[in-house]
Amino acid sequence: MKLIAYYLPQYHPIPENDEWWGKGFTEWTNVAKAKPLFEGHYQPRLPRDLGYYDLRLEDIRVQQAELAQKYGIYGFCYYHYWFGNGKRLLDRPIQEVLKSKKPDFPFCFCWANETWKGIWFGKSGATLIEQTYPGLQDYIDHFNYLLPFFEDDRYIKIDGKPLFVLYIAQNIPNLKEFTETFREQAQKAGLKGLYLVASRWERSWNPIENGIDAVIDPSFFEARYGKALPPIKLSIYERLLRKLKLVTKPVFEWNIEKRDKPLTFEYEEAVKYLISKEKYDFDCYPCLMPDWDNSARAGNKSLIFKNSTPELWKNHLLQGMKTVEHQAKDKQLVFVKSWNEWAEGNYLEPDQKWQHQYLEKTLEAVNLCRNKIKNE
Repeated sequence: MKLIAYYLPQYHPIPENDEWWGKGFTEWTNVAKAKPLFEGHYQPRLPRDLGYYDLRLEDIRVQQAELAQKYGIYGFCYYHYWFGNGKRLLDRPIQEVLKSKKPDFPFCFCWANETWKGIWFGKSGATLIEQTYPGLQDYIDHFNYLLPFFEDDRYIKIDGKPLFVLYIAQNIPNLKEFTETFREQAQKAGLKGLYLVASRWERSWNPIENGIDAVIDPSFFEARYGKALPPIKLSIYERLLRKLKLVTKPVFEWNIEKRDKPLTFEYEEAVKYLISKEKYDFDCYPCLMPDWDNSARAGNKSLIFKNSTPELWKNHLLQGMKTVEHQAKDKQLVFVKSWNEWAEGNYLEPDQKWQHQYLEKTLEAVNLCRNKIKNE
């Protein structure tokens, strides 16, 4: 069973963030200034072992990998930002990982092919940088940038093929041209092929017909945008107000632009909707979450899962692992969101409140799975 944790590299300053948010901005800027929005709201979330780290430091990157490996994480899936015409952001840490050969820890990429919008940081309507798809030559240039990583011994491979996740594959205008170009370039480079995985996708869409090998369960994204979460329960008072037509506004405003208060759900209930019961003719891997609270970024426009605990996380993780137990050993993949997305409240790194408990429960779940397989 391979747990692959998403990894956010936005913990070092870059000129673009300096321009948009002020000199020295990193993800920690939002994390440190977060405030509780209601009684019992767990904010701010303060890091413990590694502090407010800077990913330009090799020692930090090595300590992260050692911590992850100790507690059962198989590898990191680094968010990768290629906006077209060679424009990249936040790639300094992974470039240094490649050159230094440290840490000696498995990794892969998720191409986060999405336009950056300021709404997630309180700038309604602002487009910070647009995701573009200039065409064939850009696909070739993109592949050539990735090739040294694909060839690295640490890069995660499925059936000997580098694993490459496309965040929103359906956004690529001519997806078949993209996938065919990448596969052709892989063959020319002497690779055994590529294992392409779509992350956020519509269930009516067929990945195989579009040149994609597998998918990641889209249930969280459906939940985040209002398509699947626990039923909304109204109090007697709220029902009366609606019956008398004294209140007409929606209970939960899913449109983030219109939202003026956070959407809150109990973690224990919400995660029941994050593991799909659908069966497909292609590989579908779970995406599991220890928590979710993006109020550090979005304030009153946020979505919050309340009352997550390490034990509830362990149960969620075990449920997700069951969905891939039938897979071949090479394909028993579980994606964890995330290793270090602190401003979205989903991270496994130790914090001041829970310390190592989420990591300890992660290892317990992994060991339970290993022992079950061994006994069988």
